[in-house]
Amino acid sequence: MKTLKYIPFVLITLLILNSCGKDWLEVKPKGTTLEDNYYQNADEVYSGLVAAYDPLGWEVVKDYSSKVGLLNSASDECYAGGGSYGDRATWEAWSSYTLDPAVGPQADFWARNYAGVYRTNVLLNKIDGATMNDALRERFRAEARFLRAYYYFDLVRLFRNIPLITSPLTPTEVFNVEQVAPEKVYEQIEADLKAAIPNLPLTVPVDENGRITKGAAQALLGKVILTQNNESRMDEAAELFDAVYKSGVYHLLEKYGDIFRPDNKFNAESIFEITHTSAAVGYWGPWPPAGEGHIFTQMCGPRAYNGPTYKAGWGFNPITMGTVNLLKNDPRYRSTIANIDSLEKAGVASYEKGYQNTGYFIQKYAPLQEFFGHGTGDPVLEWPTNYIEIRLADVCLMAAEAYLRSGNNGNAQTYLDLVRQRVGLAPAPATLDNIYTERRLELATEGHRFFDLLRTGKAANVLADRGFIAGKHELLPIPLSELNGTKLKQNPNY
Repeated sequence: MKTLKYIPFVLITLLILNSCGKDWLEVKPKGTTLEDNYYQNADEVYSGLVAAYDPLGWEVVKDYSSKVGLLNSASDECYAGGGSYGDRATWEAWSSYTLDPAVGPQADFWARNYAGVYRTNVLLNKIDGATMNDALRERFRAEARFLRAYYYFDLVRLFRNIPLITSPLTPTEVFNVEQVAPEKVYEQIEADLKAAIPNLPLTVPVDENGRITKGAAQALLGKVILTQNNESRMDEAAELFDAVYKSGVYHLLEKYGDIFRPDNKFNAESIFEITHTSAAVGYWGPWPPAGEGHIFTQMCGPRAYNGPTYKAGWGFNPITMGTVNLLKNDPRYRSTIANIDSLEKAGVASYEKGYQNTGYFIQKYAPLQEFFGHGTGDPVLEWPTNYIEIRLADVCLMAAEAYLRSGNNGNAQTYLDLVRQRVGLAPAPATLDNIYTERRLELATEGHRFFDLLRTGKAANVLADRGFIAGKHELLPIPLSELNGTKLKQNPNY
């Protein structure tokens, strides 16, 4: 096992295997193989598992659709930005809450996550027929069940009313599926994660970085329970977060800014990390696969920038002044916000002021000069910055919330203090308001804020000036293309 290869394939009647580059498996091109004849041994099941991981890193499906960038746009942390109004209509529609079934990011989110669901379903349907070591089979099965849970968690939070598909469907069956109650989806997500946890390793060797661990599954399950807002289950969520922290596998890094550096991937704070690399050849063409780089890094840099530290980007996700003002006296400011405006005023840099420009850009995923052009394709497509989906500070703050809501104020205080102490801040009382504020400070621009606003019931008030309408914009519309000729029904008020 060396490098996880990007394997775009469609499994309906054919299994198409291709290769291009990630970090824990190398798979040679296999050509075209009939699905009925595949999944016969461990190597073939492994290839299918790689394909199930693959949609995690897709940043372009029908349009530029970085998950973190779009979620930032939908929150009060960032604007859509870009070169001019409508530079990316999908981003602007969510940021300004002018969504409709044909305009918005919904088609990409739907396609990416259901591609992941399909691939995991095929693997889970075939894995028992393969000749392979039983322990390895159970690990692969556990990884696939985690991935299916992850894809469904995004789908149910974004759309709520979705089909729940747990086995491969024929093309005819696809047109007859119906939506189910979200409670059913959450039941399946929890069942998958609970089944996965006992068969996942605590750690993986360096050459398997990017694969799912027990801690990732425990943290995701805790987050799933927390998201459902059932007060009687807060102790259950807290115990899961506590198990992750007390596993001894993870710790908070001493220097906050070190968490996000491309040369510090899979560090001790990272629990679930989505891989990007400059090792593959990025090229302009149909996506996926246009490369394995983190396209969002290019998107969020300042446009036409000329100066120190950064390369020019495309001006997306300029940071709102509300976020800037919240962080300006916080130790995490410089590791969160790139103040390009101050560089220009000092006469050491220039840049083009794009749409919704504030002069402040995302530092955590910034296009840093030192990591530019290390691949063999177009360098703007090959940024090697990973996306950390779950990290220990997030788990500590979720633990603080869950413990507080279950009545254990002492443990809530302990976990809140851990996060603040790391950046040299004095303890603050463990209240819900303080915990939610700490989440804003600690996790700013990492794509968590929108879902936090929904979960805490604050979205309608905080996002009112963006055009957010309660009872409508908690959800994305079902993509128009998915309604035509199917039994699916549109979400309310679209």
